[in-house]
Amino acid sequence: MTTLLWGVLPYVTIALLIAGLVWRYRYDKYGWTTRSSQIYESKLLNVASNAFHYGILFVLAGHLVGLFIPMSWTESLGIGEHTYHLFSLYGGTAAGVLTVTGIALLIYRRRTKAPVFRATTVNDKVMYLVLLGAIVMGMVAKLTHASGNGYNYRESIAPWARSLFRLRPDTDLMSGVPVLYEIHAVIGMTLIALIPYTRLVHMFSAPVQYLFRPYVVYRSRDPKQLGSRPERRGWERTGV
Repeated sequence: MTTLLWGVLPYVTIALLIAGLVWRYRYDKYGWTTRSSQIYESKLLNVASNAFHYGILFVLAGHLVGLFIPMSWTESLGIGEHTYHLFSLYGGTAAGVLTVTGIALLIYRRRTKAPVFRATTVNDKVMYLVLLGAIVMGMVAKLTHASGNGYNYRESIAPWARSLFRLRPDTDLMSGVPVLYEIHAVIGMTLIALIPYTRLVHMFSAPVQYLFRPYVVYRSRDPKQLGSRPERRGWERTGV
């Protein structure tokens, strides 16, 4: 079971992620979207979406630092384990609360706004469930082991995660990890595998072409501004 969970499942997750991205890009380019429902309701969406996106960015940043920045690097900067634990505890909890608040508002909006609810698919419901489960379980694991210096995952989970990218998974590092952290890791891998097959795929979109597109010129069709000149169909030079 240890080998299956920590030596096989991570690579299955990565394979599903890459295969899904390639499939969506080749065969479902028009579906590569958030399927925005802003046209149905925008006031609550603006609050919920901002809370979720800012929160999840902080959550991702915290995971990247915690998993891929070795403990020796932070210690060389004078950041001790207790200081790192406090920063991770309070900063991570705040980011988690902000993210969960955003998700809760998004779910409330989808449930209470009839047009938005009708546009919600089973795929969306599964995505919200797994996403919420990953965030909440991470917070529960952190807060459960908050006393003292907490559980130092940088001596077990982080080295294991880095070993995956060396293609030499050290599954023994996960043998003494608390159960709550293990559940969080499994749900997290499930979420990563689901990303290409849900609306979360838009996180891999980079609007590079937007930086180089020509300006969109808006021109009034008010007859008072057009004067007595008859309207003509088609394009005409600006400044005329």
